[in-house]
Amino acid sequence: MDDDVAVERLRALIRVPTVSRDDSDMQDAAAFARFPQVLAELYPRIHTTLELEHLDGPGLLYRWRGRTTGDALILMAHWDVVPADEEGWTHEPFGAALTVTAEGERRVWGRGAIDDKGALAGILEAVDDLLAAGFVPENDVYLSFGGDEEVQGSAAERAVEVVHGRGVAVDFVLDEGGAVVQGQFPGVSEPTAVIGIAEKGIATIELRASEPGGHAAHPPRSGVTATTRLAHAIQRVSQPTPAVLPPTAYPMFAALASRARGSLGLAYRHPRLFRPVLLRALAAGSDEANALIRTTRVVTRLRGAAADNVLPEVATASVNMRIVVGSTLDAEVERIRRDIDDPRIAVRVVRGSDPGPVAPAEGRPWQRLVDALAVSHPEAVAVPYAMLGATDGRHFTRLTPAVYRFTPFELTKAELAGLHAIDESIRVDAYLRGIRFYRALLEGA
Repeated sequence: MDDDVAVERLRALIRVPTVSRDDSDMQDAAAFARFPQVLAELYPRIHTTLELEHLDGPGLLYRWRGRTTGDALILMAHWDVVPADEEGWTHEPFGAALTVTAEGERRVWGRGAIDDKGALAGILEAVDDLLAAGFVPENDVYLSFGGDEEVQGSAAERAVEVVHGRGVAVDFVLDEGGAVVQGQFPGVSEPTAVIGIAEKGIATIELRASEPGGHAAHPPRSGVTATTRLAHAIQRVSQPTPAVLPPTAYPMFAALASRARGSLGLAYRHPRLFRPVLLRALAAGSDEANALIRTTRVVTRLRGAAADNVLPEVATASVNMRIVVGSTLDAEVERIRRDIDDPRIAVRVVRGSDPGPVAPAEGRPWQRLVDALAVSHPEAVAVPYAMLGATDGRHFTRLTPAVYRFTPFELTKAELAGLHAIDESIRVDAYLRGIRFYRALLEGA
């Protein structure tokens, strides 16, 4: 593999502004139409050898025929990205700038560098490299690339329907997810490769307050308006939910126990005995560690009056909720109602789903991930955990419970902070090591 060519192909993909929006009429339709064409131009060997289907959604489903059809491997990524306002960016978000520091560190900047065109390009580079070497997988390999993941679209569901309809036996699925990180877990200083064996449920909840409207010049003497009633509900719903140890915590602790120092190492080895200690440690750790042990609720949108001088008759808030593994959507909605404790606040589920099944953190599929990691990141320990965000992978649990969420890039806290924010970027060395992971994984297919 030519490293420089691999980097240039990633940059070319970032330059196509495939920004997903809730209102599809606001999308750049030409960019979405151009992206598959760019893939074909950049990777002609893949498009000559693999079978490609364009799915509604939009989605791209490649099939790499193996020597046998059973126990197929499915690798996933998405090629749509979230919006990026140029204000505040060090480099243009779709310029795909390549910078080099005085120390020689190369970095590619742009929306999608990590989430998720980096993974998509990494998969394709590994496949292309193996094709050039004449490699034929033992079992079929499918590449499922969705173009509407960021808006929870239907491309992934359509891919599942196609694969399921053909009766394909699936060994396991790998989608985006955790990364190789450092300092995320209390008591562990070495790098950890956090691999999602499940993901939290996701829901959008609407809080709705209704009060008489009128002119803002003479508000009610009580001070109670739709907005003040809603504000009180927002304060209550924004309080942390109780911390729990979900079922995914126990294999996570078992993996961490081999690397943890001091008393926390003892606690990781005996999580039931030291449950209060672990809950306090995770709650006081990083934001990500805290989110592992509870359902999170965040108000993301507010709506009120149509003008500055109007008392709104209706005020609404959108709550983004991520449901801890082991709980349910119904249980968490009921908790919201109890916490608000105001019958005049209507609570409505706009959309939502329960957490999915938990993939095994042992056995052949898990070991294949660990073996590939030993090639690309031998210094990291594989740690199973519950994915905090929602991925297209949740739809693939219909095919097999062995759905894993892992992006094989070593990422710093600053790089993680760039996801869905300004200055998303990836170090070239981290990207190239990710390609080695995908190649090692495919060689076991």
